[in-house]
Amino acid sequence: MVFTCIRPEANDEMKIRQNIRHFATKKALSMPVIGDIATEKMVDLHVRIFGERADPDRRDEREDHMAAFFECTFDTYLAALDAGFPEAEAREITHVQANFDFYNHGWTEMMEIPVDEIEAHYERYEEFFERHGIDIAEPLGEFRTIDIPDAPATLDKLDDPDHPHAEGGFADDVYVEDDSGEVGVGGADEPEDVDVSAAPGMQDVDRTDERTA
Repeated sequence: MVFTCIRPEANDEMKIRQNIRHFATKKALSMPVIGDIATEKMVDLHVRIFGERADPDRRDEREDHMAAFFECTFDTYLAALDAGFPEAEAREITHVQANFDFYNHGWTEMMEIPVDEIEAHYERYEEFFERHGIDIAEPLGEFRTIDIPDAPATLDKLDDPDHPHAEGGFADDVYVEDDSGEVGVGGADEPEDVDVSAAPGMQDVDRTDERTA
């Protein structure tokens, strides 16, 4: 969710924030051993972020589903990077996957994409999605490599969607917000010598493997 942003308070619509922490996370996720730790940390972060957006009465019943789903999207992220997508687009692809899942469940209060723009976001990444068996009805495609626990749907919300974290008009390209608040199309160039300790949750991780990664 794009995997999901690291500063959710600044990303209440389908814009992607990007700063050194995102590049540090990219590096951490791509490393042996450390990648598994980074994935666990990011799954926990995303469950918390989107759990806080959920109807409080529904939060607990969705957490196991979200945790498994988000774990799979990190494989999508790495595959998108391998396919040549820049960091911002690879992350946005995972945001789109998550929003397909939220849409399928009627979890509109968690969506970053308005209901009527779901298809437009699919079409922008259609070639990648088709290659990996992803569509709106099957958001994970071939990346569904683990069991995804069921969670109750609230499909009635689709009739009159309330999505306070979604804003329309960002479906034609990837919009990236930098630390100064400026929004542009595309994303920043990856800096050299990124330290993985800048990634969320990685400050206390033993980075012995970094030297041989």
